[in-house]
Amino acid sequence: MPHTTREKTKLINRVRRIRGQIEAVERMLEDEKSCAEVLQVIAGARGAINGLMSEMIEDHILLHVAAGDLAQKDRDDGAAELVDVVRAYLK
Repeated sequence: MPHTTREKTKLINRVRRIRGQIEAVERMLEDEKSCAEVLQVIAGARGAINGLMSEMIEDHILLHVAAGDLAQKDRDDGAAELVDVVRAYLK
């Protein structure tokens, strides 16, 4: 996946923040925090995952489907990959 170093770093930082949110859920459960508090953190983590997925889908479209220098076969392959991922994500 041909991302620039800046984009790669940005994505990895997002994943690390998500990991922190999930670890916070684990700690909250261990500490028997209230359901409402845990649900808030879970909702935040879900939003972060959705944001990461959205950014990755956008990058995939721009780099593997819509890029002007791609051969039609590469575009078709990129589109098919995207359809498979979106279907799995929406299940």
